Amino acid sequence: MNYRMKVQYDGTRYQGWQRQPGSRATIQGKIEEVLSRQAGRPVQIDGAGRTDAGVHALEQIANVHLPDTFAASAEELRAVLNEYLPEDIRILQVERAGERFHSRLHATGKQYRYHLMKWDSEDVFHRRYCWKMTEPLDITGMR
Repeated sequence: MNYRMKVQYDGTRYQGWQRQPGSRATIQGKIEEVLSRQAGRPVQIDGAGRTDAGVHALEQIANVHLPDTFAASAEELRAVLNEYLPEDIRILQVERAGERFHSRLHATGKQYRYHLMKWDSEDVFHRRYCWKMTEPLDITGMR
């Protein structure tokens, strides 16, 4: 069975999306750990793309092939993942996908969102999610 997952994460404490040898601090690695425990065997997932260290995702698409013996509905799978994943990684949606669906090969696009902060003082609530600008912004050039 092939499942399509919509994943959201705060990448602040991770070394990016992609599993890396010798590191347990990746989004893919964390999801695979939980799925492997639940399936009773190593499980690998595929993501629609990669993110660098510290980058966040609102809706990263991934897919996973699980054995037919994995007797869980899509909603049960989502619930189990969210129960055992760290709180900065959430599975927003899980649905059955066709066997040939591949999150990267079927991706239709990517959208990036950049947040700039133009304040004289530090904002403790947005410091991890905004780029602090100290120079004047050239709005015309940005357009």
